[in-house]
Amino acid sequence: MSSFDKTTTAGAAKASPSDIRRTNRSLIFKLLFPSQHRSRADLGRLTGLSRVAVSDVVSDMLDEGLVSEIGYAANPTGKGKRGALLGIDTSRLKIISIDLSQSQLIQGAVTDLLGVPQECMEIALGPDNHVEADAIVQLVDQLRTDLDVNDVLGIGIVVAGVVQGGMVTESTMLGWHDVNLGALIERQFNVPVVIVNDAIAAMLTERFFGQAGHDFIFTTFGQGVGTATLIHDTPIVGDHHAAGEIGHISIDLDGPECPCGKRGCLETMISVNALRERMRHQDARGRANVIRGAGSLFASAMAMPVGLLDIADVCVAGPPDIINNTFLEAAQQRFDAVTGSTFHVRTVIRRCQVGGNLTLRGGAISVIHSYING
Repeated sequence: MSSFDKTTTAGAAKASPSDIRRTNRSLIFKLLFPSQHRSRADLGRLTGLSRVAVSDVVSDMLDEGLVSEIGYAANPTGKGKRGALLGIDTSRLKIISIDLSQSQLIQGAVTDLLGVPQECMEIALGPDNHVEADAIVQLVDQLRTDLDVNDVLGIGIVVAGVVQGGMVTESTMLGWHDVNLGALIERQFNVPVVIVNDAIAAMLTERFFGQAGHDFIFTTFGQGVGTATLIHDTPIVGDHHAAGEIGHISIDLDGPECPCGKRGCLETMISVNALRERMRHQDARGRANVIRGAGSLFASAMAMPVGLLDIADVCVAGPPDIINNTFLEAAQQRFDAVTGSTFHVRTVIRRCQVGGNLTLRGGAISVIHSYING
């Protein structure tokens, strides 16, 4: 009996039929997302589910527009009927993704089930970067104009800050505290809404469309510094949903004042804005020294979680004038010096290569996973 059999059978005595069906659907969807093509027989072998159970779940997913038949499996013997291959259907269901983590603008997109933008819009913000809920409602309303409401799987909203369910508990960037954004948008449009932290959103995009495995740490450099951690394919959110707020760890109590109320927080020293300000009047050598110091400081701050969790992969995203070879080489040198040992596999720090729309795509992926997991 496979591990899938044990999980399903053990839970069957306590779970309702709808719970079991939802679990089975989640298992099958994860085996196809984002780009795997498998037959019903393949899915049965990989999950341990019966042919009838797989057929029932797949039939529902075909009707919903989650998957489609995209061809036929190879038949080496040339005998018998070839099984139809299933894959994620990117033609029918749509997701609206809104990114509130960017400076000076709100970005929005209609995406397919892989988070690939089909249509994009932006709303420019004023110099104070203030975001009103009405602006979000307006953008969603514009994006859904040409969509059939029955084909909208949900709305994903990406926020820089602490998120718990549909509540933005704290966002120093937006100046928000305990804003129930999810409920507000859900009432307005009557579709499911998922609010997700920007670092987690970007991490999900790297996980499924980049070079990451099941365990890694992801850090975004922008107005702030945000970190997300994936362990066994599970994002770590923490007891108070504030895991990853490394930018607001004070590393110099006499340092610059931070909007969070403390002094010397990491993001006051190595955020994109802070570094560009320090480099503004420097020559090439001076700018390189600033970036080199930022890379070393970042690695020093990350050494504890890397050692504690035994993480071998650290991925960093940010603009190329900041997250460049000078930054990465300095960070790698520092990592090697402070974490290297005979029992710790070398931690490699690398730049995210996925490209644009990291957070927008991650917002869409969060909606998909929320829907599939019920």
